Formats: sequence, structure tokens, C-alpha cells
Amino acid sequence: MRIPFAVAAAAIGFGLAATTALPALADDTTVTFTITGGTLTINAPASSNLGSVVSGTASVSGQMGAVTVTDDRGGLSSTWSATVTSTDFTTGGATAPETIPNINVSYSPGAATNTTGTGTFTPGPGGIVNVPRVAFTGADLVGDNTATWNPTLTVTIPAGKVAGVYTGTVTHSVG
Repeated sequence: MRIPFAVAAAAIGFGLAATTALPALADDTTVTFTITGGTLTINAPASSNLGSVVSGTASVSGQMGAVTVTDDRGGLSSTWSATVTSTDFTTGGATAPETIPNINVSYSPGAATNTTGTGTFTPGPGGIVNVPRVAFTGADLVGDNTATWNPTLTVTIPAGKVAGVYTGTVTHSVG
């Protein structure tokens, strides 16, 4: 649309002159979000078979399978310690000749087979697991991390034990 010159001049005369656009007012918004810490878990094989030996053999030994600690707590310089313990191994009616006491059960964690994240992962010293023993530790951990190892279990068989399938429970825990 065309505005006649006289009208435009009159508008200027009345203070209706074109103006430059002023900047809009600014306002900041602070945005936040939260990362919540997850859990610390340990997973071990549901079962493990150390094989078989002939009666009179001094011991039976074998790897148990992968044990993994998963730390999803997202900490800064956090730690965890995994422990292991064992029950007695029994067969039949669990009488004295059918029981191998847990004092005869030894655990060796070996080196880590896999780790993720930032930190120091250290195998425990190994040894008899009639009481909780350190299996593995994580220290100076930053963020999420995992450690996996494949421990060896050795059961020393005392003289006078009967033939049979011996069963015991090896428990891993982490805290």
C-alpha cells in the first residue's frame, strides 16, 4: 500500500516517525538435572563342577567360572571389597565320613580377566575360606566400573572319606 507523501510528512510532524527496533529484554533460565547413583552388585556362576578324582586322591581343584562385580553407583573415589566363604562339602547323610570341612577349602582369585572404568582392581590373597576372605577389591574408583575374575577352588580331601558326589556352597558378596 502506498502512503501519499503528504500523509507521511504529516505523520513525521506528529511524532509518528519510524523508529528502530529495540532489543527484547533478556532473561536467563538455570537448568539442572540429576544423575542418581545405581547399585553395587556381584554375579557368580550358579553352579560349578570341579570334576572327579579317584578315592584316595589328596585334592580336587578347578576354576569356578567368571565372577563379576558391577559398580554403577557413580561415585568419586569410591571403593568396594568382594569377599568369599564356603560351607562344608557333604555327600549322602553328611556323617563324618561324608563331610569335608570348609577348613579344607581354599580359594585363589587369580588376576582380573576384565575390568572397565577408572580405578585400581586388586585380587585378594587367597587361602582357606572357612571364614569370609577378601576375593577382590576396587579402589580409587571414579564413575561406573566392573571387575571380572575366574577363581580356582581347591578342596583338600582328608583320608577316610567315602565315595560320592560332594556338594557345598561358595558365597561371594560385595560391599
